[in-house]
Amino acid sequence: MKPARHQYGFTLIELLIALALLALLSITAYRGLDSVLQTRDQLATETRKWQQRAAFFSRMEQDIAQAIHRPVRGRNGETLPEWIGLPAQASDDNGALTFTRAGIPDQGQAMLAPQRIGYGLRQNTLVLLRWPYPDQAPNAEPLVYPLLEGVSEFELRYMDAEGNWFEQWPPAGQVDVLPRAAEVKMTFVSGEVITRVFALQ
Repeated sequence: MKPARHQYGFTLIELLIALALLALLSITAYRGLDSVLQTRDQLATETRKWQQRAAFFSRMEQDIAQAIHRPVRGRNGETLPEWIGLPAQASDDNGALTFTRAGIPDQGQAMLAPQRIGYGLRQNTLVLLRWPYPDQAPNAEPLVYPLLEGVSEFELRYMDAEGNWFEQWPPAGQVDVLPRAAEVKMTFVSGEVITRVFALQ
């Protein structure tokens, strides 16, 4: 007669310990995955933020490089300088910087003529102002395009041919002249400060 075989298995305590270890491993893996996903999202947000800022500065650099000598008529028929740089934005329909730039040949027939554009800050958003024509009709209003959000301060300076910097343009005694360069200083709501200098052609 054969002896009875003993069948070995997991005891209840061993099962509980195994389940507890599995739960700990699952929690650790979840936390690690969550940390990786959060880091990825933060990197994506930072990347978008700096891409938007780089695109803004690239656009502004191209516009400034295409500035031309072309005085314009204002709403009341007065002659305005080709380049107007104000120490602070004067009103909702005038930017801190307004100038005339050459047309853009690859953007259609409507963009071939010289354009009157401006840059200003409205409610922490940098905007582009574009007038329908360089010479403004009495009721002409610029089109407003938001370009960059999260900006708390927008400061500009202008260099003359002798290398002197001015916070307003044109300076006294310099009529019908473009600056040699423009310095743009932006302070963001998040605390970063970026300064760029753009040369005119």
